[in-house]
Amino acid sequence: MTVTLADVAARAQVSPATVSRVLNGNYPVAASTRERVLKAVDELDYVLNGPASALAAATSDLVGILVNDIADPFFGIMAGAIQSEIGGPGGRAGGERLAVVCNTGGSPERELTYLTLLQRQRAAAVVLTGGAVEDAPHKAAVAAKLRRLGEAGTRVVLCGRPPAPDTGAIALTFDNRGGGRELTEHLIGLGHRRLGYIAGPEERTTTRHRLEGHRAALAAHGIAEDPRWTVHGRYDRRSGYEATLELLRRDPSLTAVVAANDSVALGACAALREAGLRIPADVSVAGFDDLPFSIDAVPALTTVRLPLAEAGARAGRIAMGREEAPPGGIAVVRGELMVRGSCGRPRG
Repeated sequence: MTVTLADVAARAQVSPATVSRVLNGNYPVAASTRERVLKAVDELDYVLNGPASALAAATSDLVGILVNDIADPFFGIMAGAIQSEIGGPGGRAGGERLAVVCNTGGSPERELTYLTLLQRQRAAAVVLTGGAVEDAPHKAAVAAKLRRLGEAGTRVVLCGRPPAPDTGAIALTFDNRGGGRELTEHLIGLGHRRLGYIAGPEERTTTRHRLEGHRAALAAHGIAEDPRWTVHGRYDRRSGYEATLELLRRDPSLTAVVAANDSVALGACAALREAGLRIPADVSVAGFDDLPFSIDAVPALTTVRLPLAEAGARAGRIAMGREEAPPGGIAVVRGELMVRGSCGRPRG
């Protein structure tokens, strides 16, 4: 059942006019009253209608692109590719759509807020990029938002994100498990048996899936994983640097370091050099994603190439209705192992 302005007013114990003033921000309202109204809006999941121009059509010319960190090339490449595909017929301003990149900063609360704002604006499409948060209440809240967007006529596409069952969202999901396993299989094939692993944040699906692939490769070769060999951190260079120093402190005999992504791998390389270790003569290093700088690292990074631009462009076309959704609404996007100079046979 649709929640109305009167429902919010009843919950907040104010008049509908007061609710309207709070939401429109065009009239002074006591702070305590404002907080009471906003709390009622959240509790009832009330969605304020967007601008009048959007009300004239089922959806507006707006397309929302949610990213974790636009400064991270992983997200920047996908966002740019999505935006390149969102023009075309259907918009009222020369056939173009307005792309709005929503930077969540990794905050689950900001993710939900952006989804609500895009629903209010009757967005034509919403594309969510990258891994999801594992927290069950947040997962349920996001699923509810995606369902409401779809019911309102918004196309929802997940790019590089696990499927969201029963929401109507189309998913182009990266095979992070398969890529993680293939990467570690390569190192094992070179002779490595003592492999440190720098994982991403524990609450992210990407982290879990890549780590599961790594562990599956170890288990397949009968290699017992030492708990000391895994360290969690952020998906950035500094985290890779700090985690590598911690791994070396825990077990100086490690012959390889597998990083959660290429940025983390660069930090690992810096820490190893600072410790007087050569790459790959003393310690091999592997990354993930094949970001543009990976091939220019010294030595060039062995990594798993994810087709970020291709996946982003496909997500954009599906979001605009210019490409059919994959069968069942889900497509698995596989990575490719890129063997370069940062990995070699273990010393001795």
